[in-house]
Amino acid sequence: MADYADVYRRSLRDPEGFWGEQAALVSWFRKPTRVLDADSPPFYRWFPDGRLNTCYNALDRHVIAGRGDQAALIYDSPVTGSSRTITYATLLQDVAAFAGALRDLGVGQGDRVVIYMPMVPEAVVAMLACARLGAVHSVVFGGFAANELALRIDDAQPKVVVSASCGIEPTRVVEYKPLLDRALELADHEPASCVVLQRPQAAATLVEGRDLDWATAMHAGRTNPAPCAEVAATDPLYILYTSGTTGRPKGILRDNGGHAVALAWSMRNVYDIGAGQVWWTASDVGWVVGHSYIVYGPLIAGATSVLYEGKPVGTPDAGAFWRVVAEHGVEALFTAPTAIRAIKKEDPEGILLAGHDTSSLRHLFLAGERLDPGTYEWAGRVLGVPVIDHWWQTETGWAVVANLRGLDPIPTRPGSPSVPVPGFDVQVLLPDGTVAGPGMEGSLAIRLPLPPGTLQTLWRDDARYVASYLTAYDGYYLSGDGGYIDDDGYVYVMGRTDDVINVAGHRLSTGAIEGVLAGHPAVAECAVIGAADALKGQVPRGFVVLKAGADPQGVAAELVAAVREEIGPVAAFKDVQVVAGLPKTRSGKILRRTMRQLADGEHPQVPSTIEDPAVLTALEPVLRRD
Repeated sequence: MADYADVYRRSLRDPEGFWGEQAALVSWFRKPTRVLDADSPPFYRWFPDGRLNTCYNALDRHVIAGRGDQAALIYDSPVTGSSRTITYATLLQDVAAFAGALRDLGVGQGDRVVIYMPMVPEAVVAMLACARLGAVHSVVFGGFAANELALRIDDAQPKVVVSASCGIEPTRVVEYKPLLDRALELADHEPASCVVLQRPQAAATLVEGRDLDWATAMHAGRTNPAPCAEVAATDPLYILYTSGTTGRPKGILRDNGGHAVALAWSMRNVYDIGAGQVWWTASDVGWVVGHSYIVYGPLIAGATSVLYEGKPVGTPDAGAFWRVVAEHGVEALFTAPTAIRAIKKEDPEGILLAGHDTSSLRHLFLAGERLDPGTYEWAGRVLGVPVIDHWWQTETGWAVVANLRGLDPIPTRPGSPSVPVPGFDVQVLLPDGTVAGPGMEGSLAIRLPLPPGTLQTLWRDDARYVASYLTAYDGYYLSGDGGYIDDDGYVYVMGRTDDVINVAGHRLSTGAIEGVLAGHPAVAECAVIGAADALKGQVPRGFVVLKAGADPQGVAAELVAAVREEIGPVAAFKDVQVVAGLPKTRSGKILRRTMRQLADGEHPQVPSTIEDPAVLTALEPVLRRD
């Protein structure tokens, strides 16, 4: 294996030479002769004269190479009690057929298609069919509120919307079609057609002249399947709207060429996964993790990707993940820390793991939020495999900081996602723009140009892209996260910069305090916010969810003492409350900003991505001290 330090240094010293070599990881209709177009900074473009097709790279080339009988997707759905394996050849046939159906509905290169579906194979088919045509897809998380879906329809202006009759939660069926119908009533833009997958759990009523049954569309498409369109590397592949936006949604725009090269490189070098290996990302195609590592990354690499329609607990129990690993021979699992914390809360001793043979598992990858040391240590002890934290964002599309398992692995450290990934020149900047020294906290930023696979701009809004990410520090992309880099080059991400609080003139990271709380053996989950205080400006307030059987009063006192011991009296940490649950987005991120606003007496707009509004409703009196 290659040495990380050598690869990283070369990627920064000679980015065009480095990424020009990595371009060979994908198949081109016309190989690029230019690697980087830097003529119009801050708008950089990778492989500007190359031409390819992302669907071809994900499917066709593997079938042409003779691996059509290999499993491409393993659909595992405990909520429907079903499981099936879909080969590369079958998936290619289905994608070409649905691409033909979309083409017959008027979808062509550059047209947009909104996909509003649950975690079913048809969602993957729809995404790849758009890529096959050179159309631009925008996946909206299934079950999103009608008004939020309407905003995205108005912004993307799709020619077609692809949906399903319902999604399935552990305790209920969520009908999507009424939500879609309402969204189309609210939206100004009128799609020409809607294609609806009818699921047996709830039948949808179709609107004559607008709605088309999925099965009918597929039947027509099979008679005249669509070939792969040849698109420019810089042409858009998808728009993905970031969570929690208000007003006009903020659509991250991803290209075809740089995206394919980056994901191919990352599967091999970050995750150590190649053709024929079984990979499982326990996320949703509505999020960037699902785009990059349920669909495009593993399929471009020729791996087998598990598509899971279920939860970490409740389908049926906290051993669900271990069953999937055992049954399908999963070699690497990628999920969010909140999923592991949920399992840990229900099964703190890992008893349910004993019933499943998870010997195939080599790595557990975690990302999406800060990984607390307690969860890191628990997962490593129970599973007996390396637990790899890594840090990235919707905007970056793939890992910025990681412990690269396909290169010579380096030791992991609790609390750190490890080191910058080749291509990402990560710096910690102080308020005056100077680079912080080792151990000094500041804003995590990435020197331009960003590597392939990152956002090109925002959909139809270059000015907002520059204002949101590129103006705080000249020549840098601002991540919005704070942290520091230690003497050995390990990066520590302490949370959003607006989660740094000022207590009587002392700047403190709520993430550091959370790390102390999470280290207590009785704590399952926790959040710390900075609340307004007349004397000190701000003071930290802690909220913890305890494991079953813990003594709330005793634990609260121990937590206050622990923060005083590890952070110091300057933290002025005296307020910790035991709660039944913490409000989160569907991707598992705790809504700290909303909590802080409620604690300060404000009336915030609840983010559209909230998983269970009832949790926030129950917590509101505690936050407001009613």
